[in-house]
Amino acid sequence: MLAELTSRWRDDLAAWAIPEHIMASVTESPWVLPAQVFARRADKLSAEPAGRSFEREWAALDPPGTVLDVGAGAGAASLPLAPRTTKLTAVDSSQQMLDLLGERAAARRLPVVTLRGTWPASAGQVPAADLVACHHVLYNVPDIEPFLSALTAHARRLVVVEITVAHPLSSLNDLWRRFHGLARPDRPTSDDVLAILAAMGVRFGAERWRRGGGPDYSTMAELVDVTRRRLCLPPDRADEVTKALIESGVDPAHPQDLGSSGSDVLTIWWNGSAQESGQDGPAVLATEASWSRDDESA
Repeated sequence: MLAELTSRWRDDLAAWAIPEHIMASVTESPWVLPAQVFARRADKLSAEPAGRSFEREWAALDPPGTVLDVGAGAGAASLPLAPRTTKLTAVDSSQQMLDLLGERAAARRLPVVTLRGTWPASAGQVPAADLVACHHVLYNVPDIEPFLSALTAHARRLVVVEITVAHPLSSLNDLWRRFHGLARPDRPTSDDVLAILAAMGVRFGAERWRRGGGPDYSTMAELVDVTRRRLCLPPDRADEVTKALIESGVDPAHPQDLGSSGSDVLTIWWNGSAQESGQDGPAVLATEASWSRDDESA
């Protein structure tokens, strides 16, 4: 059962590959990581910590302890936890993101070690931590079982994973059809993650909620540029993308990324298996594999 589920996960992610003839039509990469957007979200969540994931993580850091942030970006998951974090280890494949996180950690006098690398390939280079956080990474992980197992092995108290209920790029599916006549996938989803964890024998808790919306981009032009590149469209079609985004419901005065802010999110948590003499921390018991829904914005 587990092999079947993980194979389907891998195949579903592979289906998101962009056809070669579309990729060849543009010179810019569609796999855009807008650093300024990640930094803006980290600053916002640090100033106003909120959400079910934060609540679980905050509780797990009583008493204060160490944090490992996998796929850390600019620190949106870990920086809000600074008051209860004795040391932060951040792993990310982007040095630019790690630099942004490092600057923000220094401003908070938070001890931090950053490691550029992928997970779980870099797992052997980082120590166990009381809390392991991993937010909005799993849809980039084809080999999900060893990834999840390495999270568990590095947590002394708790693992907390946050993921959108639907694949984040599925929000652009209507635009792909509009501009390219191309039907895009709608899988995998967060339900597939829960099924995989259950098949792995992990006792987890999960809660579905809705992250409050807000402007992710400083200007409409910034959002248009990122969206245009994601859709493999040249710069001279920016006006068409602007029109399409507005028709999709984007407010030019408060531009937010489709499928990020204001989207349904799933928080999943489970006990870690790491042990270290004298530093095990309090037991934080996960519930059986069940989840509840709360549609209130957090």
